[in-house]
Amino acid sequence: MEQTNSLTEESIGLGNRVRELRQKRRYTLQDLAAKTGLPKALLEQLEADQHNPPVASLFKIAKALEVDVAHFFQEEDQEIKVSVTRPEQRITSVKRSHQQPGEVGYSYQSLEVHKAHKLMQPLLVDFDVMEKRDMVFVCHEGQECVYLLSGELEFRTPEEVHALKPGDCLYFDSDVPHAFRSLGNQAAQALIVVSNAKLE
Repeated sequence: MEQTNSLTEESIGLGNRVRELRQKRRYTLQDLAAKTGLPKALLEQLEADQHNPPVASLFKIAKALEVDVAHFFQEEDQEIKVSVTRPEQRITSVKRSHQQPGEVGYSYQSLEVHKAHKLMQPLLVDFDVMEKRDMVFVCHEGQECVYLLSGELEFRTPEEVHALKPGDCLYFDSDVPHAFRSLGNQAAQALIVVSNAKLE
C-alpha cells in the first residue's frame, strides 16, 4: 500500500488535539484515564505523539471528550455535504518501533479527512502477521463492516473464530470483544467502515 504522500498523526497533531480537548474540558490526565479506562501512562504517550492508538482507544477518548471519532482524522472542522479525499490526503497511523508485538496489531489510513460529524469512519487497514497468543482483544461502541481486499485474515471473539479470504465481508457489533491477525506470511489488507451511530 502506497503511504509516502499520506499525512500522519503527527502532521495533524493528534496528541495536541487530545490535550487541547482534555484541557478545554478541564480534565486531568487521571480524569481522562478514569473516563476511558485507559492507563494514564498511555495517554501521556499519546499526547506526546509517542503512542499509536488503536481505533478502539480513539473511540473511548472521543466519547470521554464529547466529540466524534472523526475529529481525530480530519484536517479541518468543516460542515460540508459532499467530500472527496484524494490518496495523498489520507491520514496514516504510524507504527512505533518501540511498541511490543501484539500491542497494536494493525496500521491504518483514514480514507475521509474533510467532513466533520461523520456517522461512519472508513479505514484502509493492514493487519500484522502474529501468533494466536499475541492477539489483543478490544471492544468499543458501534458496529463494524470489514471487506477483505487481500491476504487471509482471522477474526476472533471469545466464542467464535472466522477465517476470511479476499471478497469476504464481515459485519459485527463492536462491543463484542474482538481481535484480528493475518494468517500466512503476508499482511492482510481490508476496507473497514466503523460506525458509532446509535440505533433509534
